[in-house]
Amino acid sequence: MIKVLLVDDQSLVRNGLIRILNQEPDINVVGECEDGDQVVAQVLRLIPDVVLMDVRMKRMDGISATQALIAKNIATPVMMLTTFGNDEVLRDALAAGATGFILKDASTDDLIRATRVIASGGAWLDPAITDRVIEHYRRLHPQQDKSEIPVDALTAREREVLLLIAEGQTNQEIANQLFVSEATIKTHISHIFSKLGARDRAAAIVYAYDHGIVIPRG
Repeated sequence: MIKVLLVDDQSLVRNGLIRILNQEPDINVVGECEDGDQVVAQVLRLIPDVVLMDVRMKRMDGISATQALIAKNIATPVMMLTTFGNDEVLRDALAAGATGFILKDASTDDLIRATRVIASGGAWLDPAITDRVIEHYRRLHPQQDKSEIPVDALTAREREVLLLIAEGQTNQEIANQLFVSEATIKTHISHIFSKLGARDRAAAIVYAYDHGIVIPRG
């Protein structure tokens, strides 16, 4: 069961998200926060798998709340609810340590899928802002520019796995699609990270987009 903590200062938004997410048999909204200053305490109390957090709130915004989690060495992944067209927010949220970004007008299917991907240790980039998130990530992590590493450094199967990672699939979904075990997929991912010098999925996804392994959907 994926445990989700919702953080938004609008009760109507929270109620709507609860209805959507709790309809799924593997997702359970275990708590709500009406502002960012409540997040650390609730995460420590509820131990959620995902924090779904609005950026703009009255007392403490989502970026500051994410920074507060990192300062406490809390590794719970944060998926930011954002709006299209705000590059400053994207940059600051990446710098703060957000793992995923989804637009407030995203489809129900994308919201559910993003929640599952983030909970499984993946990264989710809303298709409409993928290019811009990647560009901001590249600027924040110039030392992770692995453009000199050729695509053929990866095996055909590793490129296939990387493509599916970049498309937002979980380890189990990739395993099911390729008819192998989840442990095998984890081994492939470990090899991909090692060859690319990537510290996480986000860095690997940037490589995949930069080298045409996957084409932006937005």
